[in-house]
Amino acid sequence: MQQMTDAEKDGARVTGTVKWFDPSKGFGFVVSDQGGPDILLHANVLRNFGQSSVADAAGIEVIVQETARGIQAIEVLHIEPPASMDADELASSGGEIAEPVDLSLPLVPARVKWFDKAKGFGFANVFGRGEDVFLHIEVLRRSGLADLQPGEAVSLRVVEGKRGRMATQVTSWESALRSEPETEDGA
Repeated sequence: MQQMTDAEKDGARVTGTVKWFDPSKGFGFVVSDQGGPDILLHANVLRNFGQSSVADAAGIEVIVQETARGIQAIEVLHIEPPASMDADELASSGGEIAEPVDLSLPLVPARVKWFDKAKGFGFANVFGRGEDVFLHIEVLRRSGLADLQPGEAVSLRVVEGKRGRMATQVTSWESALRSEPETEDGA
C-alpha cells in the first residue's frame, strides 16, 4: 500500500486537466474533473514534481488546499500528456517525430542547451556525450510539457533521426532516477 504524503494528510486529492500554464508568469490553472472553481497551480509546486512547465490540456492529479485566495495545488502527484493529435496535426509536425515512443529505450540524463517555444524546437546535451539532441515542441507536448528553460535537467529517450540524434520523449530528471538501474555512463 502506498504511503500517504504530508500534503495528502492536509489536503484533498483532485484529478483534472490543465486549463493553461504560463512558465513566464509562474502559474496556471487546473480544472477539476468534478467541477468547481479553477485550481491555482504555482510554478514552485510543479518544480517540486521535477518539471518547469506542463502542457495545456494535460491530465493532472494534485493535492489541493483551500486558502484565503482560493483553491491551490500544493503537490503534483501525476501528469498525463494531452490526448494524441489527429493525423493532420501529426503530418504538419513532420513525420519523423510522430513515431510512437519506444519505452524500451533508456531514459538518459540531459541538460537543456536552449529551447525556443516560438520556433518550436531547441537542443539538449546528454551527459557524457558531445553532440546535441534535437528537441521538437510536439515531443514536449506529447510528453506533457509546454516549455523548457536553458540549463534545466531532464531525462530523454533518444533515437538516431535522419538529421542526427533527436528526443522522442522528455521527462523530469527524477524519472530517470526512478526507472533506470544505475550505470557507469548513463547511456
